[in-house]
Amino acid sequence: QVRLEESGGGTVQAGGSLRLSCVASGNRFHISGMGWYRQAPGKQREFIARTSSGGTSDYADSVQGRFTISRDYAGNAVHLQMNSLKPEDTAVYSCNAVGVLTDLRTFNSWGQGTQVTVSS
Repeated sequence: QVRLEESGGGTVQAGGSLRLSCVASGNRFHISGMGWYRQAPGKQREFIARTSSGGTSDYADSVQGRFTISRDYAGNAVHLQMNSLKPEDTAVYSCNAVGVLTDLRTFNSWGQGTQVTVSS
């Protein structure tokens, strides 16, 4: 299977910035897409941003213009640069990757999540 490990969470004041990273590891695989989701206490998990192997990206309206997703050239890591953070951005941020293993089975993997707290 494909394992995802996030890093870069923490506590920041409103208006500040954080950069999250997610690295994929495991058996040989091809990742077709990677993305970020978040879940705040008492709320459902929501989509934040994703990028495809073709280089296209899209964002949730709530973070458009403030967050930027990027992917390493090798394609096994994804980053989320978060600027102008707001208290409502406080949540556990999780990385997601979808793709195909060498035996042609598809996978849809999730990381454990990293806490982002924005203080007012």
